[in-house]
Amino acid sequence: MDRLTEMEAFAAVVDQGGFTDAAKKLGISKSAVSKHVSSLEARLGARLLNRTTRRVSPTEIGLAYYDRARRVLNDAGEADALVTSMQSAPSGLLRISVATDFGVNHLSPVLSDFLSDFPDITVNMVLNNRYVELISEGFDMAVRIGELEDSTLRARKLTETTKRMIASPSYIQRYGRPQKIDDLNEHKLLHYSNQSSGNVWKLTAPSGEKRQVRTAGWLSVNDGQSLLNAAISGLGIAYLPSFLYAEAMEKGLVEDAIPGLPSETQGIYAVYPPGRFTQPKVRAFIDFLVHAFAEKGPNDW
Repeated sequence: MDRLTEMEAFAAVVDQGGFTDAAKKLGISKSAVSKHVSSLEARLGARLLNRTTRRVSPTEIGLAYYDRARRVLNDAGEADALVTSMQSAPSGLLRISVATDFGVNHLSPVLSDFLSDFPDITVNMVLNNRYVELISEGFDMAVRIGELEDSTLRARKLTETTKRMIASPSYIQRYGRPQKIDDLNEHKLLHYSNQSSGNVWKLTAPSGEKRQVRTAGWLSVNDGQSLLNAAISGLGIAYLPSFLYAEAMEKGLVEDAIPGLPSETQGIYAVYPPGRFTQPKVRAFIDFLVHAFAEKGPNDW
């Protein structure tokens, strides 16, 4: 007989406290349940149930076997559900965490196409500039920019952006253009206040040397768009990703503050909880983002 069927019959007898109720639960005859359990005991060479006229209860060996058998049956049920889920259309609530700047400027505009393609998915997109714990805070996935801090999460690269120091022509005319990294100490810098490292810019010198600039900023704010606006108005030099400054630079509102410095390239990733199975709604959204940003690159924003 099928081993899994024997386990299921035995577990049902233990769960229901008898053969009659187990048969009703399984939708088979009482004699069939008894036959399955007897076959299991014969194969194992052990008595798993104490049978009396009033009740049926597991023996000590039977109780130990029941614990393991129940795990196997639960795993088998989850495996069946997994296959069903993977073949079904993506659906349900999708909770996404994304940095405000990227979410407002680049994720929000493409959401309508995604929801049109997948009408059974509803999206709750949370825009914030802090690091969220996906599992404990109930998020299905996040879009993160730059170096990934949590190596336990699964990640898929969507595209890339670059970071440059930018300033308005009016600022350069008024305060002059810094010629090298050390000159930044004499300039007005605009800082992003939510950086875990504080007011520190990580730059690469023309020689390839990695440098860190730690100076007090004239303005600190926890929003990249506000920093861009401040730079456009001539308040100082901001260090921003290309997905924020590209349009302003194309219009001539800002320019590269130190053109001779190499740009810093950062990856943009979809991250999601670990596990061998990715929920269809998460997989669908990540595939959609990969396609949506396929023509984007470090300088193509």
